[in-house]
Amino acid sequence: MISITEKTLQDLQFPTVLETISTICNTDIGKQKALEITPFKDKETLMQALMQTSEYVSSFQNNNAIPNHGFDAITHEIKFLAIEDSFLEVGSFRKIATISSTVNFLLSFLRKFEDYYPNINARANQVELTKEIITMVDEVVDKYGEIKDNASPDLLNIRRSMNAVRGKVNQSFGTALTQYNALGYLDDIKESFVQNRRVLAVLAMYRRKVKGSILGSSKTGSIAYIEPEATLQYSRELSNLEYEEKEEITRILKQLSNYIRPYLPLLIKYQDFLSDIDVIAAKAKYANKINGILPTITEERRLYFRDAFHPILYLNNKQKNEITHPQTIELSQESRIIVISGPNAGGKTISLKTVGLLQLMLQSGMLIPVHERSETFLFDRILTDIGDNQSIENHLSTYSYRLKNMNYFLKKCNRKTMFLIDEFGTGSDPELGGALAEIFLEEFYHREAFGIITTHYSNLKILANELPFTTNANMLFDEKTLEPLYKLVLGQAGSSFTFEVALKNGIPFSLINRAKKKIEVGKVRFDKTIATLQKERSKMEKTSQTLKEEETKAREEGKKMETINVKIKQKLESYQELYDSNQKTIYIGQKIEDISEKYFNNKNKKELLGEFLKIIEIENSKRKKATTKETKALIEKKKEVIQEVTVQVEEIRKEKKEKKLKVVIEKPKPILKVGDRVRMFDGKAVGTIDSIEKNKVTVNYGVFTSKVSLEALEFVEAGKK
Repeated sequence: MISITEKTLQDLQFPTVLETISTICNTDIGKQKALEITPFKDKETLMQALMQTSEYVSSFQNNNAIPNHGFDAITHEIKFLAIEDSFLEVGSFRKIATISSTVNFLLSFLRKFEDYYPNINARANQVELTKEIITMVDEVVDKYGEIKDNASPDLLNIRRSMNAVRGKVNQSFGTALTQYNALGYLDDIKESFVQNRRVLAVLAMYRRKVKGSILGSSKTGSIAYIEPEATLQYSRELSNLEYEEKEEITRILKQLSNYIRPYLPLLIKYQDFLSDIDVIAAKAKYANKINGILPTITEERRLYFRDAFHPILYLNNKQKNEITHPQTIELSQESRIIVISGPNAGGKTISLKTVGLLQLMLQSGMLIPVHERSETFLFDRILTDIGDNQSIENHLSTYSYRLKNMNYFLKKCNRKTMFLIDEFGTGSDPELGGALAEIFLEEFYHREAFGIITTHYSNLKILANELPFTTNANMLFDEKTLEPLYKLVLGQAGSSFTFEVALKNGIPFSLINRAKKKIEVGKVRFDKTIATLQKERSKMEKTSQTLKEEETKAREEGKKMETINVKIKQKLESYQELYDSNQKTIYIGQKIEDISEKYFNNKNKKELLGEFLKIIEIENSKRKKATTKETKALIEKKKEVIQEVTVQVEEIRKEKKEKKLKVVIEKPKPILKVGDRVRMFDGKAVGTIDSIEKNKVTVNYGVFTSKVSLEALEFVEAGKK
């Protein structure tokens, strides 16, 4: 059974994530539920929660978005309905009807789109869909939260009587107003309202002459406010009716409360269902903010988080427009424990916290910011020892507290446990504390627990190198500036760069040399070797990155070239088709020219028609009947090709015209007149001029006539073609 302590949640800043999700919720109950999220106890419930969140995330991208689930809490109404013989106010019934309507609409939607949201619908199926509550409330209460006139026959009669009496009150008051105003007894304001009753504004000197009840006077005493006697009688009658109305409304509300009371368990389920949906929606919106996904949950003992982001750090950096560096971490049966070493401020603790927090979030039904190929399995326990945990209340030092923590780890640690320890072994004498830390590490190793620890102790780095299923790791640093690169590299221990960092910060070289002499030569050499290896790795990383970038650029250029080649081939094919089409047109044009010439000479229409039909039959025999779609596609393709070629054709025509104009300049053009034989510069057909109007000439070709520009014609001598 999964059991994760409150200390682990605090160490990994899990409450901070919950606070963010809580602010995204729409309802107060949802906000409270979000703050109370804890890791699930069993896998089945957890998987359902993860799938529900994942389904809600998918609703943001599809056309069947989940409808509004907001509601006004009915906690107060639920408490009152639980008390026997109690009754609710009118507004409470409107809230109950609204929440019932919202739930019914949501249930109908989820059942309709069950294929899209099977897991959310499974939660919805736990709630009954009924319209009886809405019907009962709608019969009594209108949409504005007022009791309807026809809520009961007695109420209808009372309100009709009230309307009739109000009419009499107004009528009698109007009569008195007219009468006493005519007598000059009233002030300029004539009337007013006192105690919510209509009164005459009578001048003080005439108050005894006006029959009625004095309800008050002005501050100066110059005006007396009097309700006329006739009006007073009807007002009393109206007050009695208002009392009866109030009593009848109370009776109706009690009756309606009794009708609704049996549905109390369902109303509790309604509110619980909508608040659950509110939390699921908030988790989905949070997942969108951090680019969260659902990685593969496997039964195999393996944790592989690729390109994992710390969600809190990611959102903070996003707000500041700063870069967050992702980490890739893998734990498996063959590599159960990772020992991360290296200088401070390099990102060791963040890497450790990233793994722990993401695993906690996942086991609490939240999507996490990792690559889609990531996978993990579920841990029964996640044990943490992070930060300086001095306990003033228990009079414990840092080291005592950590030893107490280690004792708890030893009791609970097994093959279904993940432990996360920051600065392992610190707080005591380096030699003694390091030796004890080494024993603890060996014990966790033999129990086959998964874990990540950060340390500066050389003996732990050496042990990690010796144990078959333990891996050293380090955070990369720039070898020149010693600035952190925030990238975790597995397979090699990291140097603390103790002396290098000291030198960079201005500590004299002579003092550093003296410090080196104070410690064992072996340790200095060991740390120096690690530092050298780390620098070499950093260089290799940079070279590798440069090569990858160049490879990416080369691939992109290759793709561009391929695209260009395809386009060139397509254009060549289009030009070829256009050329073939033009050649065919020229061939047919020459045939028609020959037939026209023949007809011009023999005027034989029968022979002319025969020749035309022969050409048409030959061309039709070559055609294949195309479908409508093929025809449209062909027309579109021709248009595209023609548009591309138009520019070139226009240029060629301009060149031809320029050449012809030059020829005209060189040889004086004869003056054309009616009856002359002519032809177009770019044509072969010869015709006779029938008429000339300004620059337009009508040319007769025998079969047909054509109007052309005078400049486009050339003179043809008799006997020439």
